Amino acid sequence: MERTLVILKPATVQRALCGEVISRFEKKGLKIVAMKMVNLTDELLYEHYGHLKDKPFFPILLRSMKKTPVVLMALEGVEAVRVVREMGGVTNGRNAALGTIRGDYCMSKTENIVHTSDSPESAAVELARFFKEEEYCTYAEYQIDAFYAEDEL
Repeated sequence: MERTLVILKPATVQRALCGEVISRFEKKGLKIVAMKMVNLTDELLYEHYGHLKDKPFFPILLRSMKKTPVVLMALEGVEAVRVVREMGGVTNGRNAALGTIRGDYCMSKTENIVHTSDSPESAAVELARFFKEEEYCTYAEYQIDAFYAEDEL
């Protein structure tokens, strides 16, 4: 099983959409293996979004990500990184397809509801940034055979 990171951004928290977004991932068949609510620090944000630090919108992104706490989730499933990324939709909510999380819930490029890892390599780095190994939970899913064929597990 593959793991990926999802951040429910301050816009999601402010608009009381956390439950709806989490429900979409669960209904798809993704398993939550870690979840917590945190206030992001400048240090964490510079580490996480450092590749954007020279962009003119970077200060706006920092302010946005510190408006409220965020919800961090580690999701697990077959091809979880790709599936979660596609469920999120393109970054700019105005351009995101209906049926995606951003396409259904936002109109902004920055206030765009979720962050999703863009590759298995990024997911590993991002998950290590936000979760300690002891924060992951292991449990049997009683419906797993309803989400996957036996040769997919």
